[in-house]
Amino acid sequence: MTTKNKLSKLIISTAISLAASLSVTTANAEQSYVTIGTGGQTGVYYVVGQSMCRLVNRGTDEHGIKCTAPSTGGSVANINAIRQSQLDLGVAQSDWQFYALNGTKHDSFIEQGKFEDLRALFSIHSEPFTVVARADSGVETFDDLVGKRVNLNNPGSGTRGTMEVIMAEKGWTRDSFKLAAELKSSEQSQALCDNKLDVILSNVGHPSGIIKEATTSCDTKLIPVTGPVIDKLIAENAFYAPAVIKGGLYRGNDNDIDTFGNAATMVSSAQVDADIVYQIVKAVFDNFDNFKRLHPAFANLDPKEMIANGLSAPLHEGAIRYYKEQGWM
Repeated sequence: MTTKNKLSKLIISTAISLAASLSVTTANAEQSYVTIGTGGQTGVYYVVGQSMCRLVNRGTDEHGIKCTAPSTGGSVANINAIRQSQLDLGVAQSDWQFYALNGTKHDSFIEQGKFEDLRALFSIHSEPFTVVARADSGVETFDDLVGKRVNLNNPGSGTRGTMEVIMAEKGWTRDSFKLAAELKSSEQSQALCDNKLDVILSNVGHPSGIIKEATTSCDTKLIPVTGPVIDKLIAENAFYAPAVIKGGLYRGNDNDIDTFGNAATMVSSAQVDADIVYQIVKAVFDNFDNFKRLHPAFANLDPKEMIANGLSAPLHEGAIRYYKEQGWM
């Protein structure tokens, strides 16, 4: 090979290497990072976020989106973090979606005013308001919680918020209880079985790891949440509905338990890029059978119902684009 040919080959090789390097740099520059707020690590919200990210990250090479789903304080915390651009998406109860959109109920929502940029992607599983009491607590009805050691859950969680709504309707305060604890959902089952609490609460899809932990570790019973106050909440709020926790799901609880509940929903902000939301929604519904297998609470999900029920905020532009492509809108 002549010196001239060697030089030409070297120039071409260098050019190819430089182009490849520039291509990788460009791809990295265009990669988007998305964070989904969830809840406690033992709860269904955490599974929702982790499951979505698993599906999104399978296609990172194609769409350039990298997804993470850290544990958070729950519904209210997720919505506030989305509003402050600290999260891109988050799981939230349908009632707190409504309150945030309208700037009502919760102190932080009232102080900040209406979250008009709040957007919905889809609803997920139903979440019965679940009350678990120690078998030796003397608690038989929801009104029996007065004077007992009750975990209200951590501030920022949807369960805490729903309990505060019920308390306001009943005229209860923290002083109505012998102890008003603020443990995270992941901490409360052990506290119950260590006899540090009489009652724990959870807005959760069933079967639930939290409830299973409590019912298998010590003698407990699920308590109905019914009566005129609950009937009034259901009648006045479209995001609440009667719910039943099926008997036989948990040790020592063979009978159906009547309660009420809402839906878990995936929310975001209008400020989040529509192309990113489109790809996230696409990752979930293009792999929907896989998604449904990731938790028993997802088993009966139906895509058309997920975009029609439990949503107070407007659908995100990126989600609408995908649903129209599927002929669902």
